Amino acid sequence: MSLPDTVPDQLDTLSAETPRVWKFWGTSLWGVLIFVALFMGQGAVIAAMLFSSGATDLSSFAEALGSALTGGKTLSLSIMTGLPAVLAAIWIATRVARQPFADYLALRWPSWKWILIGVVSLAVLVESWDLLSKSLGREVMPSFMIDTLKAAQADNTLWLLVLAVAVAAPITEELFVRGFLYRGWSESFLRPVGAIVLSSAVWTLMHLQYDWFFLGQVFTIGLLLGYLRYRTNSTWLTVIIHGLNNFAALVQTYWLASFT
Repeated sequence: MSLPDTVPDQLDTLSAETPRVWKFWGTSLWGVLIFVALFMGQGAVIAAMLFSSGATDLSSFAEALGSALTGGKTLSLSIMTGLPAVLAAIWIATRVARQPFADYLALRWPSWKWILIGVVSLAVLVESWDLLSKSLGREVMPSFMIDTLKAAQADNTLWLLVLAVAVAAPITEELFVRGFLYRGWSESFLRPVGAIVLSSAVWTLMHLQYDWFFLGQVFTIGLLLGYLRYRTNSTWLTVIIHGLNNFAALVQTYWLASFT
């Protein structure tokens, strides 16, 4: 008994409309595109600053570039412009997968219990790294962060730096790493454990402005955030903990800068 001619077409339509989750390679390829969008969004501000500087030769161009990369205003604006670029790229990826944006990224509000667990766990982890840093005779905070904060103070844009570092950056990075990348990789052969480790490694590579010691700290914080994402299925929780970590780092940097 043969099927009616319309059945294959109906099956094709059903298959085309079925929601899906990007697995390992799909998530990886979309991840590259999202990172490119982030780079272009942030680079647009730096490019605009360089264009407005009126640099005409290599020496003046290098000077203008150095000023742009260390200026508090430029850094803050570049971080903030990366957010809409990442949101747009992720929205396209989830749209192609025919999944609701919020559901795909696990944008669910966590319980207060898990917020408390996350805050306490982060505090213990960061304090452990600070004690290790002091025991090794290392600086607790990278010097470039102190320089950036002083530049923001000189520009009267400290408020903008706080908004960029404690709000825009956590949202951008968490939706990308613990939201999009973790979701797809955790449902691939990597499973949740592999997805936590790999997404933490990617997040660490996004912070190559630090030296090896601080990169180790970033990686372990990434593991904590990945675990919280796994246990609660809430990316908003990791955004909150990430934001609190960055805000605490700014407060610590401000305190250290007052002695230098």
